[in-house]
Amino acid sequence: QQSRGFRARRVHALLLCTVLRWQVVVDLRAWSRAVRHPTPMAAPWWAAALVTLGVVGLAAGPRGCAAQPVVLASYAQPKLSLRPYDWTYLRVDLPASFSSITMNFATDRDIPREHLRDLPKSDLAIICLMIANPPIPDTSDYYLDNLLSNFLAVGSFGNTNNQSNLVQCIPFQKNTTIVLTNGQISPGIWYIGYFNGLGPARTQSKMISRGRALSVSTSITVEGCPTSALWGPYCNQTIETIGCSQFSRYNNSRDLLGLTINTRKILKTKENTRRTSFLSRSNHPIGHQLESNSTSVVGVENLITCAISNDSLCLRQGDIKFYFLDIVNQALQFEITAANFRLSQSASLICYLRCNALPQRDLHDYSGDISSAPLVIKLPNIGRWYIAIEILNKTQMRNTTAPMLDTICFSFDWQVTGCLNGKTGTDCLWEAYVLQRVPKRNPSVPFESYYVPTDERALLEYSHFSLEKFLTNSSFEQFAWTYFFLDVPQGSAGALIHVQLKSDKELNYELYSKYGGLPSNDSWDYYASRTSSSNSSVFYSLQNSTDSDMDLSIFYAKEGTWCFGVKHPNYTSNSQTYMSISLQGCHRNCNQKGVCHASVDESGLTFYSFCTCDRDHGGFDCSDELVSPNGKSHV
Repeated sequence: QQSRGFRARRVHALLLCTVLRWQVVVDLRAWSRAVRHPTPMAAPWWAAALVTLGVVGLAAGPRGCAAQPVVLASYAQPKLSLRPYDWTYLRVDLPASFSSITMNFATDRDIPREHLRDLPKSDLAIICLMIANPPIPDTSDYYLDNLLSNFLAVGSFGNTNNQSNLVQCIPFQKNTTIVLTNGQISPGIWYIGYFNGLGPARTQSKMISRGRALSVSTSITVEGCPTSALWGPYCNQTIETIGCSQFSRYNNSRDLLGLTINTRKILKTKENTRRTSFLSRSNHPIGHQLESNSTSVVGVENLITCAISNDSLCLRQGDIKFYFLDIVNQALQFEITAANFRLSQSASLICYLRCNALPQRDLHDYSGDISSAPLVIKLPNIGRWYIAIEILNKTQMRNTTAPMLDTICFSFDWQVTGCLNGKTGTDCLWEAYVLQRVPKRNPSVPFESYYVPTDERALLEYSHFSLEKFLTNSSFEQFAWTYFFLDVPQGSAGALIHVQLKSDKELNYELYSKYGGLPSNDSWDYYASRTSSSNSSVFYSLQNSTDSDMDLSIFYAKEGTWCFGVKHPNYTSNSQTYMSISLQGCHRNCNQKGVCHASVDESGLTFYSFCTCDRDHGGFDCSDELVSPNGKSHV
């Protein structure tokens, strides 16, 4: 029913748009060529013709026109068999242009929804969905109770908005159809987890794995917009492009005082011809007073600058303009500025930002009134940032009968700034190192490797390096930071990142990690110290740590860039600490209670590892004792 309703609304939007398009002046020669010589493409020729004949650059919202979404990818598996306590994964890639995904699952289970609460964990079969890494469901009674409560109330994943980084699970039914749009989930790599039975008894021992097998058939269709300039569930939102300049000729400069770069070009777009200025403000040095009253100058560099000038960007109330910017390296800050506008006292120019997904009024990462002050994002994550700009009537927020605002034209630019000379942090003071991956010889799983700095102070032959040789040496603050960047290769999201610190003295370090960005005191994914850790996640483990050792693991690490930040006292230490970072298979080698195996997901694109436990143990890493030495069962 959800699928039929979604398609009906899309067809209605397309028909309405078709009527609107006939009101514009069309190129009859282009229409004639499209009829006589339709080109092979995924979309019907008439859908492509509608896009060609429409007015390019329409703003999103009620005035936007929809294009017919096309099928970008499809997947079908007639039968997947899962034994008791068995599980597997399916990788699904959602490109940036996707509009919706429809997933159909048919099983041999026919359990009425009102009887789901009566099932034991061992008989509960669930589907889980998660972005970037294979899901590991929480098997606690609290989580499962909430899962069933939400499913019985809503019948699906519920409100998926703002939940992209969390595991979303629902019970299997005889027939299950799930339709999700790009307003609910972000583009990227998603994993579907199939789980037949939950609990500690994840083992292939036939004496313990009693239960019922599960058979599942799967069909998935991913639809998207026919061009990269369109977006939204109905492809009725336009993402506009502008030119950007990237400065790299001064990457090796140590001092940018007085350096100014100004380059001007003409940019022609489909909407109209704009004069786009590639502007670089003066590179601002950052100064800090030392105890000796001298000044240390740390240079920063304008990495990317984009701009639309001459008041050529115009908006009406209710219109939203969308743009995007790719940040491929760690940046110091990202700033958006508006200029040359004339707003009434009741109007504001609102900007919304969201990383790797289109922002909405009620769903975004950052927002601000750029008509009153620039919007500055400190230490932005690596990825594609989408930017939405709209005119907001302050009076209308309090009074729904407020008059419509006039069209407002303005200029705006955004600028990405980075640090020089291998530095990073908000003040460009801290050392940053890129680690290179070294594959292990004769690995037990395909992706096993370790990471070491690309520096003569570390040797490729050794999987560890001396941490003190790389620590930031600064006297500005009580504590300093040192950062290490590494890349988890594509196809290895089923691996774990294992980090160890071993010292000959008591550890006085704190370790922070973050995916796609720079960790700090206020922003991190995982944290560990000698006295505490972020131990609430099923994807994280801190075990066997002592006053001088720290041993942590991040399960099923996301593909892409990770950063590990070491926070340490700002003085020279006489301790000797070795740090090792590796990409491994099974956690703690299944605790010597099982055998580690490597497999691939159902798409064949991602490796993952799992433990086959002995008859007396179970769990993710065989750490759960199912049968005591005296033969008493715990399950």
